[in-house]
Amino acid sequence: MSDLKALVRSIPDYPKPGIIFRDVTTLFATPAGMRGIVEAMCAPFADETFDCIAGIDARGFILGGAMAVRMGTGFVPIRKKGKLPANVYREEYSLEYGTDEVEIHVDALPVGSRVLLVDDLLATGGTALASIKLIERAGGTVPAAAFAIDLPDLGGSRALRAKGVEVYTVMDFEGD
Repeated sequence: MSDLKALVRSIPDYPKPGIIFRDVTTLFATPAGMRGIVEAMCAPFADETFDCIAGIDARGFILGGAMAVRMGTGFVPIRKKGKLPANVYREEYSLEYGTDEVEIHVDALPVGSRVLLVDDLLATGGTALASIKLIERAGGTVPAAAFAIDLPDLGGSRALRAKGVEVYTVMDFEGD
């Protein structure tokens, strides 16, 4: 995984001073990087079945869509506020540098759906926890979540595990 980690660009003081932004677009830009991250994120689930993958706006769409194709399942987008055209459930959450809201279509999931939650990065867990609430309101369950990057010092993986969600990450960036 060190080869994949080397493809992630670190941008200091973005979006505000003191934050180191982990930019996965440089990872996605190389065929080996894109293939490697999708394979690594799918690997823990080789013996599991999910009704769909839910990807968090926006880089979770890239990873989640590719994983859904590879795993032979459907894909459900979790969008930022105001981007979905039909009736939605909405959930506000805190970021490490502010607040935001995410939405899911009310009819996005059949009741009882087992959903794998996917995003590029897990920091405080605010976005992921809000997304889990949305999936549950829409009738699904989230037994597991997968992320390309974990920032373990910010506590997101602990927060998801405390909620009973198995967390899988490909690489960690300590101290961020």
